[in-house]
Amino acid sequence: MSKERGASGAGASHDSRGGAVERYDVVVIGAGQAGLSVGYHLSRLGLRFVILDAERRVGDVWRKRWDSLRLFTPARYDGLDGMPFPAPPDAFPTKDEMADYLEAYAARFALPVQCGVAVDRLSRRAGRYLVEAGARELEADQVVVAMANYQRPRIPDFARAIDPRIVQLHAAEYTGPSQLRAGGVLVAGAGNSGAEIALELSRGRRAWLSGRATGHLPFRVDGRWGRLLARLVIRVVFHYLLTVETFIGRRIRPKMLHRGGPLIRVKPRDLLAAGVERVPRVVDVRDGKPVLEGGRVLDVANIVWCTGFHPGFSWINLPIFDSDGAPRHEAGVASDSPGLYFVGLHFLYSMSSSMIHGAGRDAARVAAEIAVRARVPRPAPSTQEDPPCPHPSSVKSSRWSSSR
Repeated sequence: MSKERGASGAGASHDSRGGAVERYDVVVIGAGQAGLSVGYHLSRLGLRFVILDAERRVGDVWRKRWDSLRLFTPARYDGLDGMPFPAPPDAFPTKDEMADYLEAYAARFALPVQCGVAVDRLSRRAGRYLVEAGARELEADQVVVAMANYQRPRIPDFARAIDPRIVQLHAAEYTGPSQLRAGGVLVAGAGNSGAEIALELSRGRRAWLSGRATGHLPFRVDGRWGRLLARLVIRVVFHYLLTVETFIGRRIRPKMLHRGGPLIRVKPRDLLAAGVERVPRVVDVRDGKPVLEGGRVLDVANIVWCTGFHPGFSWINLPIFDSDGAPRHEAGVASDSPGLYFVGLHFLYSMSSSMIHGAGRDAARVAAEIAVRARVPRPAPSTQEDPPCPHPSSVKSSRWSSSR
């Protein structure tokens, strides 16, 4: 490690071209709940690290989502290690409340977040990881990619043939009904986002919701009994039962990686009562209009694509991806690139991995692995009430080492 320290606490040297190279023990890419959780645990290890994020402010990914969005989990499960969420335990925070919480969390623990830094490439050079961001080069012994699978909106190729007079938005761009033209709207994709957006839009126009049903929780999460059952599902089933360490978790994981999870808040009867018409998925375009499976053509003025995202990891120039383009890993530890980690991926360790409390648990485990490689003491036990997860090195990997 370089002994020369810059103002940010990083070592500094120059490459063969004379440009400055920033040197860290660990670089964390992404300052959402996953990246900040990793940062919290790294801050107690005495390592030199930095957290890079492309957004202007911590929490902006949440601020950019649709205006009426509320979290699908109550506040009791929305706090990160060391700082409970400042809301009644059974309240469902708004997306802006979540954004502000993340920003306050980074400030409270003085995490070294650098915003407005978009990473262009991750590779290896001379035995270390090289992170390139614009004109900057950062080198590190270890890197954490703290980003979800949801980075680049996925829209079917045939959408280009849709009549340009039809307004098309992806869920990542949708903020509210005012963005749409007068007239009917097709919401393509029947997962949680699609169901919530279709329900909202049905209040002022005719709405169709297309796609395969993903199932739903058979109770109201905000009702008296629902709150108790939600604790069972979120805390026990998603967090402990459906993991890569259990038989049922290993069986269900491949399916969960390729389809949406069950509807949490909206029920099919809610959609029916609101007049939302359920239709098959969109498969083609005819005369500029969307065609459903079975051949029905819909005459709509708007389409909101809730069709998911591409992982968006093309900037990682390392041999770590499987045939589907997903990173191979064992509970977040890259299988073919020592010192590289992932946090925030869907079903990384458990069904709750893409939820806030699950990402926090995964971050603690990855930080423990970083400590082992850096030969520093393990971090102190988490302030969460969870018992510790198995350390990655103690987990049998032969059955689930690939993310698929």
